[in-house]
Amino acid sequence: MEELIDLREFGMSDEELFSPADRDELASERITAPKYSYWSSVFRVFFRKKLNIFLLVLLAVIVAFTYIYPAVIGYDSAVDPYVNLLDPTAKHLMPAQAMEKFGGELKWILGSGASGQSTFDAIWYGSSISLSLALVCALINMTIGVAVGAIWGFSRKVDRFMTEVYNVVANVPYILLISVIVLILSASFWTMVFALTVTGWIGIAYFIRTQVIIIRDREYNLASRCLGTPLHRIAMKNILPFMTSVIVTLAATEIPSYISYEVFLSFIGMGLGDMSLGKLIEASQNAMLTPGWELEFWSPVAVASIITVVLYVVGQNLGDASDPRTHL
Repeated sequence: MEELIDLREFGMSDEELFSPADRDELASERITAPKYSYWSSVFRVFFRKKLNIFLLVLLAVIVAFTYIYPAVIGYDSAVDPYVNLLDPTAKHLMPAQAMEKFGGELKWILGSGASGQSTFDAIWYGSSISLSLALVCALINMTIGVAVGAIWGFSRKVDRFMTEVYNVVANVPYILLISVIVLILSASFWTMVFALTVTGWIGIAYFIRTQVIIIRDREYNLASRCLGTPLHRIAMKNILPFMTSVIVTLAATEIPSYISYEVFLSFIGMGLGDMSLGKLIEASQNAMLTPGWELEFWSPVAVASIITVVLYVVGQNLGDASDPRTHL
């Protein structure tokens, strides 16, 4: 048994030993948990992995060479590829040969192509076209797809109509539809954008619709409907904010896919007229099997692969970090 302590041993009065505690109603209701910021937590989880930091640095270098480098050197797509066209000794040179002939400039680090052009300069100019196409298509398709998908999943009337539309459109091969549109219209940047976005958003909308159905009948959404909140406001305010990680992950797969479509269509001769990455690969495919010329083909292939892989991995990891369950 514990021994009782006689408080009189301390030589203190009752007023000194016992004093009433103040009661602060506001303080009693204050939550003592640390402050939570969603995006701060997202970036904290994202940058926790050193791989993500490396990939972001690599992505920054790619973007700098894609958009800044051609502008700094003043690359002219109508002049630069043909500046050495009449010099037969400038064509199909390996890096060491090109630097010996033209000097040790960065532009000759990958040698020269079939027209005597700098392979390095052509690759980064082509990357700017391919990456711009992917970003524009992703922005259009994601915006339309997410908005339509949110309303599609919440409204049963819209669901019946859009499901029939999806069943028809989804059974038409996507690559075939793109090819037909490009053949009917002239092959240009905006033609390709139109071909990739005319039905590209419907698959995204269907995916978002499926996710919305999972959470549309939760209590707070039912309460909002009882209060007369419009469907579009419920979809935009009550549902989409909870799907940030899903949307980011979806975007991570969409952007690289458009680069792949452009490269594939250009490779089979149905792509852009401009010298994009796909056009470079298509133009240099004969060099793939020619001894000493292989770098002309594999250089744009490698750059296109690196861009798509980096965009995909960064997007996937950002999508994982956007999931609140990873913030614990």
